[in-house]
Amino acid sequence: MKAVIVSEFGDPSVLDYIDLEMPKIGADQVLIRVVATSVNFADIMSRQGRYHSGSKPPFTPGLDAAGVVEGTGANIRHLKIGQRVIALLKNGSYSEYVASDENLTFPIPDSVDFETAAACPTVAFTSYKLLADVARVRPGETVLVHAAAGGIGTTAVQLARLLGAGKVIGTVGSDRKKPIVEEAGADAVINNQTEDFAAEVNRLTGGKGADVILDSLSGAIAEKSLTCLALYGRLVNFGSAGGDTGHFKTTDLHSSCRAVLGFSLGTTIRNRPDLLTDAAKRISEFLKDGRLKMKIGRHYALKDAAKAQEWMESRQSTGKILLDVAE
Repeated sequence: MKAVIVSEFGDPSVLDYIDLEMPKIGADQVLIRVVATSVNFADIMSRQGRYHSGSKPPFTPGLDAAGVVEGTGANIRHLKIGQRVIALLKNGSYSEYVASDENLTFPIPDSVDFETAAACPTVAFTSYKLLADVARVRPGETVLVHAAAGGIGTTAVQLARLLGAGKVIGTVGSDRKKPIVEEAGADAVINNQTEDFAAEVNRLTGGKGADVILDSLSGAIAEKSLTCLALYGRLVNFGSAGGDTGHFKTTDLHSSCRAVLGFSLGTTIRNRPDLLTDAAKRISEFLKDGRLKMKIGRHYALKDAAKAQEWMESRQSTGKILLDVAE
């Protein structure tokens, strides 16, 4: 089978398109013929050797896949050959076939196409967990989403609304990206390169600030976010795409009853996959009835994975980037 591997840590040139042996499945796994997979920032960090739970080269990157079950292990009871599924993986989805644990493999509703399904797992599951379970967003609250034009950003904006948020605000790095976030349903979009996002959030909320802030950038953005976080507000960090570390003081928290929280989908896949069951059910419902629309920016062939990652790293991308695996 064809697959992409990270031959050594480095820039996109270390991604090689090669032949590999078919994966062998265990008793609690299924073999999936991959139709499409998505590119996530974690893939880039893994390639660079910066991902917190990344593998050592050589390895096949990729955290999610959409495809068809081609084989089942001896203990499989709820999935069958020929079934259309999405899967969350520890790695390996840049490949024509993957072995996936049953408890991380979920049926695709009949009304949902493979393109939508492939764009969904990492960004939709992450967004739902951030909002529903970590931040515990309440009806009427204001949600601020940083990097709102990306895959998680456009998904989180929609889910915030679906979960009852009263006002949703997004930040972006260029004016070109504002329409993408507005289309996703944001009430306001702020260019954090030309505007003081914290001051604008405070203005838009009458000085109260945002009740929930989703931060994948870390560094100075995370630190400044505390200046527009409401009393009893929750700042949830789930990445460090900005490349820098954010620092907080305990005095920023206790008297204001605010919280700084963290979440990693990769850590949850490895250690508490049971925590994803409800997210899978709710996301499936939202996709099935059309309330959640996956925003897809570009398609690339599997052999062009390096170009796909280069596009994501350019900071010009919007929505999800997909790798079309099945020809």
